[in-house]
Amino acid sequence: MPFHVMLIPTLGCPANCSYCWSSEEDSPVMSVETIEEVVEWLKDFRDEPVTFTFHGGEPLLAGADFFRKALPLIAEGLSEQKIAFALQTNLWKMTPELARILAEYDIPIGSSMDGPKELNDSQRGEGYYDKTMRGYEIAKENGLKVSFICTFTSNSVKYKEDIFNFFLENGLNLKLHPALPSLRSHDPNELALEPEEYGELLVFLLDKYLEHLNDIEVMNINDICRCVFTGRGNVCTFVDCMGDTFAVGPDGSIYPCYRYVGMPEYVMGNVYDRPSMEDLSRSDAWKLMQEYKELVDEKCGDCSYINFCRGGCPYNATAPYDGEIVDVDPHCTAYKRIFKEITDRLNNEMFGGSGMELCGLNAAPPVSAKAGIMDIMRRH
Repeated sequence: MPFHVMLIPTLGCPANCSYCWSSEEDSPVMSVETIEEVVEWLKDFRDEPVTFTFHGGEPLLAGADFFRKALPLIAEGLSEQKIAFALQTNLWKMTPELARILAEYDIPIGSSMDGPKELNDSQRGEGYYDKTMRGYEIAKENGLKVSFICTFTSNSVKYKEDIFNFFLENGLNLKLHPALPSLRSHDPNELALEPEEYGELLVFLLDKYLEHLNDIEVMNINDICRCVFTGRGNVCTFVDCMGDTFAVGPDGSIYPCYRYVGMPEYVMGNVYDRPSMEDLSRSDAWKLMQEYKELVDEKCGDCSYINFCRGGCPYNATAPYDGEIVDVDPHCTAYKRIFKEITDRLNNEMFGGSGMELCGLNAAPPVSAKAGIMDIMRRH
């Protein structure tokens, strides 16, 4: 199985989004030497394929020369493993030179856009929309594939129809991200989307996606349908991520996830020390994640969706409680809502609403003029 290493070249970011928790002024920038150490660490760490995601902050602040050197160091240094790359950026710093470097490695780009210009800029800051769209055009001109993450807040969810139509009419793929509580905020619930609202939003997007299946891709719905269909988690929110996901900060510190980068209490080790999995497992951060896993087994053991939910995200779960393990992901209500909706619809499509369990998946669904869950699965 592949594992995931998130590289955080810097926590600095030129934007100032109202709900952001991953930006830090005056953050240092990762050196190419640290990339060399990442490669040396991973040579003896695990033999499985690995996906590297450059994240931030704003990773493009590291500059063209950094990526020109870092990408071949990783690809060639770990050539015996199957390597994949991805990058998350607001695109403000995208240049033709950078785009050409990234295109050499066919790197998919994730960016952020919260809907129409006025709504987007009210959450992400004046001028954000225009700067991101300029970068988007440069990326497209150089053959890069760009998908957008749309953050829904307690305010913007009121305009969900307008937001969906914006992505549909502009031919943009959509990935939903609910505004989250933050361990770095004095008011962790500010702008956070309530679980009940989030669940209704997911069902709304499922319905809209099915109406426009040939015109747009809603990536969250794809992922959740796949979870239900296969009976296992397919994205980090719905798996036991500890041991399969790591984040490396600008100085080489290793964390459980990029959301913890910059917080010393969550450091598990440093790439310069070439830690083994056993070394990392002795850290307090690892033990905290293990404690969360045990809580999930206890609280969610009887839940129908535990195999493909795993209690949701441990960061989401600990943020409202100042980092303490108290409860599972507060979006549990939303997850159950969409899992049940998809399960019920899939059962109805395959078994005519007989209530049978998901089995015999080779059975042909009844012919219907209206798109359904099986149509999503056939596409993906």
